[in-house]
Amino acid sequence: MRMSDLVAQHILSMLDESGGNAEIRRNELANDLGCVPSQINYVITSRFTPEQGYIVESRRGGGGYIRITRVKMDKSTAIMHIVNSIGKTLDRATAEIMIKNMYGRQMIDLTTAKLLAAALSERVYAEIPQDMRDVFRARIFKNMLLTLSE
Repeated sequence: MRMSDLVAQHILSMLDESGGNAEIRRNELANDLGCVPSQINYVITSRFTPEQGYIVESRRGGGGYIRITRVKMDKSTAIMHIVNSIGKTLDRATAEIMIKNMYGRQMIDLTTAKLLAAALSERVYAEIPQDMRDVFRARIFKNMLLTLSE
């Protein structure tokens, strides 16, 4: 398992245990997990975004912390937030993270997650010019999500 996955899994466990709120001391968490503090920052900024249903607050200084709150919203609203967060392009790795987050938050079932991942995989776009793949991926993903929100 990659370090970023391990950090994300640990933070998700903290959120689950505390009812959707976690207060993290970056340096302490980095020490506990055996990584550098910047790895914690990377995971938080890439996987715990408002579009993915989280509010992140931070306070700097000696007693500083990062507070993550899981926002509770219905499935349709959450899916629309994801649709709105997707720009004109979407790379494969970001699409995979979004699908994993949707599955982890029980917005989609395993079959739907697999279908989304298959439709957005690199194999599907092999014959499309490299510079257009992420454009097509974004359009297809948005369309699929809009169908799910109906």
